[in-house]
Amino acid sequence: MTETHAGAQDARYMQLALEQAQHAWDLGEVPVGAVVVKDGEVIAVGYNQPIGRHDPTAHAEVMALRAAAEKLGNYRLPGCELYVTLEPCVMCSGAMLHARLARVVYGAGDPKTGACGSVLNLFEQPALNHQTAIVGGVLADECGAFLKRFFVERRRAQSEARKLANPPAC
Repeated sequence: MTETHAGAQDARYMQLALEQAQHAWDLGEVPVGAVVVKDGEVIAVGYNQPIGRHDPTAHAEVMALRAAAEKLGNYRLPGCELYVTLEPCVMCSGAMLHARLARVVYGAGDPKTGACGSVLNLFEQPALNHQTAIVGGVLADECGAFLKRFFVERRRAQSEARKLANPPAC
């Protein structure tokens, strides 16, 4: 596969991950989406749901990994690739390493909790028994802008709600 073809495929799968992120947005969750691909086929999807599920582990990546493992009947996912709109955190990166993914592709970097190089790179630890390839920055502008729009809208809605709860004195 040529690098250009791989880049086009990465962009196509990242677009699908952005569609999953919209599901999270629609539920009021931080809009992060993920897809798991094996042999060129999407086998699982996920989106952030920690608020609605009351589950701190219900990140998009974990939801997609759970669905992929269920579909394949194995907690290990060799040969699979995970695409996610935001750089994975330590928890998700650990789960990906345990799943033995072949590759992780992410969109926007996360300077606060990113574990693929922004804060630390869990995947480059040579002592770990499995190595997973990382590709970052695929549709980074689109993924980052999507998150920014969500937080701008959320702050605006919170500000309006405060104004309604505390009307000015006459």
